[in-house]
Amino acid sequence: MAERRWMSETLFEEIGLRTSYAADRVLFEDATEHQHMVLFENQTFGKMLMLDGATQVTTRDEFVYHEMMTHVPILAHGAVRDVLIVGGGDCGIAEEVLKHERVARVVQVEIDAAVVEFSKTHFPEFTGPVLDNPRFELVIADGMDFVATTERRFDVIIVDSTDPQGPGAVLFTREFYAGCKRCLTDGGVLVTQNGVPFFQPEEVAGSVAHFRSLFAEGTCYVAAIPTYVGGHMAMGFATDDRALRRTPVETLERRYAEAGRFPTRYWTPEVQAAAFALPRFIADALVEAGAGAGAGGSGSKKP
Repeated sequence: MAERRWMSETLFEEIGLRTSYAADRVLFEDATEHQHMVLFENQTFGKMLMLDGATQVTTRDEFVYHEMMTHVPILAHGAVRDVLIVGGGDCGIAEEVLKHERVARVVQVEIDAAVVEFSKTHFPEFTGPVLDNPRFELVIADGMDFVATTERRFDVIIVDSTDPQGPGAVLFTREFYAGCKRCLTDGGVLVTQNGVPFFQPEEVAGSVAHFRSLFAEGTCYVAAIPTYVGGHMAMGFATDDRALRRTPVETLERRYAEAGRFPTRYWTPEVQAAAFALPRFIADALVEAGAGAGAGGSGSKKP
């Protein structure tokens, strides 16, 4: 019998943590111009995609990340017509956005065309409903350049990035967030992937500090995603409309009905409202990094 191969999550090696998953079958492995990519099957999580030693998506728990990155900003805003996705080459975010019947246009900017081609073969459950949809437009370009130069304007921008390493590092800079702000409509919302605060407090704190130097409101909300090891996953939230993160459950329920009341497996109006109630250690991390001192609300150490 062939020896079982184990795939290791190496994102937290520097702090002495490595998580390994048994690969029942390797479906694809290659190094593109931008990153090392491996897709394999695991008996618990189904298909798992890793980029540069970091788990990106699994077919077992993808619904948590994709629903919370998508439905929270769209339903907080309440009148979204145009959405920009930066990254997200597997099209999982785009698939969720397109469930909103009132969204007129979704533009996805992905730096690596190979990721999209790969996903056509290996994640047809994501790409199938997206790539032929007349409301969807794929742009192969650098996200940093796009937000700095485009004349288009968007009600919601969703940054579905890798962690701040390699080509993804620029998507965590103040310069990038300023580019996002310039192409948001008035009262628009920016949402970002900001890692696991238990292990990466500086990641979310740094982003939120940048948000608060640019927007009236800068904070994060959280979700629990099993394969993102360390507990809560943080999702950055920035807007000039301070009321949006406090959208009442009743309003979210009404907007959800107007959007078509599509099925969800994690998101509910109650979950959205609760997601902004940060555990104290996360709120304190924002304060200690200076993210709690500017505009956008107080940290847990203030009354």
